[in-house]
Amino acid sequence: MTNAPPAVADLLTLKGNRALVTGASGNIGRGIARRLAEAGAEVLVHYCNDANGAARTVDEIVAAGGIASSAQADLSSEEETHALLANAGPGISCVVNNAAAQPVSDIRDLAGDDWRAVMAANLDGAFHVTQAAARHMRQQGIPGAVVNIASIEGSDPAPGHSHYAASKAGLLMLTRACALEYGRDGIRFNAVSPGLVDRDGLRDNWPEGVVRWLDKVPLARLGTAADVADAVLFLLSPASRWISGANLIVDGGMSSVSRW
Repeated sequence: MTNAPPAVADLLTLKGNRALVTGASGNIGRGIARRLAEAGAEVLVHYCNDANGAARTVDEIVAAGGIASSAQADLSSEEETHALLANAGPGISCVVNNAAAQPVSDIRDLAGDDWRAVMAANLDGAFHVTQAAARHMRQQGIPGAVVNIASIEGSDPAPGHSHYAASKAGLLMLTRACALEYGRDGIRFNAVSPGLVDRDGLRDNWPEGVVRWLDKVPLARLGTAADVADAVLFLLSPASRWISGANLIVDGGMSSVSRW
């Protein structure tokens, strides 16, 4: 006999959970951290270089009545990542691997060091966090959920983004592999693949890209950090308790547009 499902009012709550959001000093990460705090989680805001951005995220969460703190680590370093989780203390049951880099370079001009830097930021970091966080969850005997922020470019690359797209494709497979191997420990793994998400300066810095997007996307707008955050909240929450190894595409319907 299965357990009774949660009440509808309890489906999207994270009360009693501690959550780690990596790369939470920037636009999407800040939106995710704020939403998880609003759902009741105590949030650890990770950053690598932008201490001011992380402080802003923490301040906004606290001002809204939530609980948050920040911590620095270079997630491409296995040692720093494991120290981050060790110093975070017990109880982290929700993890969002959001930290990433997205430089632009054609393959013909791409230096090996630049390729490896993107892989380290986008794929190695997620691997290190996943391994360390899952180890802590298993040691504490608590179930958990991990969401990896991938991209629609993981299956549909854009020019100049070969290293970024390849890293996100790898992240999608890492998600499925972890769902397979950690499922019996009660740890779920899923991915969210956003499309083009609005941010400060985007329309000024890439006007032609925004115009192309708006001309094609079925829902006729750019995404927002809140759109991504709500998808993450769903996948961390009891509402998705039997979902693992999935990739939730959040792109306003762009993936349904014909390429022909």
